[in-house]
Order: sequence, then C-alpha cells, then structure tokens
Amino acid sequence: MKLFNSCLIVFLIAFSTSAQDFSDIDKSPMDAVITRNQDNSPLARIIYSRPKKKDRVIFGELVPFNKIWRTGANEATEITFYEDVLFNGTEVEAGTYSLYTIPEKDKWTLIINEKINTWGAYSYDKSLDILRTAVPVKSTAASVEDFSITFKSTRVGSDLLMGWDDTFVEVPVRKVE
Repeated sequence: MKLFNSCLIVFLIAFSTSAQDFSDIDKSPMDAVITRNQDNSPLARIIYSRPKKKDRVIFGELVPFNKIWRTGANEATEITFYEDVLFNGTEVEAGTYSLYTIPEKDKWTLIINEKINTWGAYSYDKSLDILRTAVPVKSTAASVEDFSITFKSTRVGSDLLMGWDDTFVEVPVRKVE
C-alpha cells in the first residue's frame, strides 16, 4: 500500500506540473474595456490585443508612420457603440466596427471601418470606412510597456485613451442627445 501511495503521489505531481504548462500562452493577450453612461447603461466597448514594448522602438519602427495599423496585435481592434455617439465630434451610429489607426509623429488618424472579424490590417478595405478623424499625439509621463486602451469618464461622456511607449492619444466619445 505504501508503494501504491508513493507512486500515486509521484504521478499526481508529474501530472500537475505538466498540466500547468503555459508556454503557448498568447504573447499579446486580449483585453476589453467598457465605458458607461451616467445611468450605468453601456456606451462603448473595445476588444483588442496588447503587444509589449520589449525594449523596441515602437512608433516609426515597429509600427511604421503613415501606414494603416490594426491598433494592437492579432485581430483588428473591435469597437462597439451601444448607441449613437459623437466620436471626436462626428456622429457614428450604434454598431460594431473595426478601429484602425494611422500613426504619424504629431497626430494619429483614427478610422472606424464596417468590416469586422479581420486579422490585422491585411484585409483592410478603405471603401468600408465610415469615419476618419485626426487627433494630436501627446507624450506619456512614463513609458507604457503594454499597448493600452482605456476610457476616462467626463461630465459629458468619456474620453478614449490609447497609449504605448511614450505616446498616447485622447478621443472624446459622447452620447448623441
């Protein structure tokens, strides 16, 4: 019986060690952020993947200037508006879209595109753009290791913030009244 128990313990330890192997975990994990109206109803949600800086030069090298970017890693970033909004002052109907960007040194062009469920920007189709808008680039107070998207609540809606490395942009998102 002692031998059986000893063998069982060795088996369980070996099994639990191999069952905990996370070596194939996504290097740019998926994340989601949501912003809500004052009545707690959802206004917008973003699903995206978060690549890491890893001592690389990001904007201008890893993410080239003046080229379409999926705004993260893996699949194109997805944005859902639960009601009609003003996105940087331009009205966008409720729905789910892809969010692309074109980073430049002093501004980013943000693109809301009708085609969803796409990998990267490889099948980006400019004819499906419903909005293009530019916002100025700002400098972060400290380097951001993981590409990050969040919403900051304001008195009249939310501001969408996207940042990585030493750069971020801010875009007002407001409920259409």
